[in-house]
Amino acid sequence: MGLDRTPVEKIILAEPRGFCAGVDRAVEAVRSALRAYGRPLYVRHQIVHNRFVLEALEREGAVFVENLDEVPEGQRVIFSAHGVAPSEWDRARGRGLRVIDATCPLVTKVHLEVERFANEGCTVILVGHAGHEEVKGTLGVAPGMVVLVQNVEEAQRLEVADPSRVAAVTQTTLSIDDTREILDTLKRRFPSLISPKTEDICYATQNRQNAVKELVKLSDAILVVGSKQSSNANRLVEVARTRGARAFLVDSLADVETAMLDGVHSLGLTASASSPEWLVEEIIGAFANRGAEVELLSVAKERVRFQLPMAAD
Repeated sequence: MGLDRTPVEKIILAEPRGFCAGVDRAVEAVRSALRAYGRPLYVRHQIVHNRFVLEALEREGAVFVENLDEVPEGQRVIFSAHGVAPSEWDRARGRGLRVIDATCPLVTKVHLEVERFANEGCTVILVGHAGHEEVKGTLGVAPGMVVLVQNVEEAQRLEVADPSRVAAVTQTTLSIDDTREILDTLKRRFPSLISPKTEDICYATQNRQNAVKELVKLSDAILVVGSKQSSNANRLVEVARTRGARAFLVDSLADVETAMLDGVHSLGLTASASSPEWLVEEIIGAFANRGAEVELLSVAKERVRFQLPMAAD
């Protein structure tokens, strides 16, 4: 990366950006447990989808595993912000593991709704992305009663046992914009559909997308700080590009290339919900040192805070 001849005169910094309350809670849960119990501390799945956060926690003593069989019997293990299926809780109990549950409260709320709808005999339609860790956990809440729909085409083809008994929930990290067309299609096909509650949508995902929409109006190009494996980071780039913006996903300052900045005088900057603020500050510093001004674009104030999970016995 060479920024010596960058034409960037202004950085327009989106607010809100970066860590959401659920991610902040999950990361602090790991650090709090390390302080209380020492290392090693096992974490099922990546606590959040950001390699810099994971590497920092590994240095502090966290051990990330994909399978509970990798955790020695009787040890403490943290469940990540994405949540897990009830079967994982059963496996943990069967191996005598002491669980600290860092599942985002919004995900837990959706799990409880799926359980309630399934107990009422409804087919539960989950709008989400196949393979995402949150979706895996939600599908496992009521096996055989939950069906995944990823797009409008799948919504149009979907058949259910009883069209009069259908409910819908969504992956929390999708915004209202992401799900609107799919849910509209489902409502047309199943007039009795019990729709998901607006508050089930992650406020942070919606806020960050709204901020990007405003950045598009003021910027020549947009940088989104986030990991390629982060669905909400990729979606921020998509939101910008569908509105005609030049937008790039970068892990850090090291990924910023001069070609991205060609002809760019006003550069929009934001970060996904799993990206730490120091990555943003590093980019701001690099441009500020070359004379760029920084302007804040605020579209919402986030005051949501989640209490830390209870420690394992």
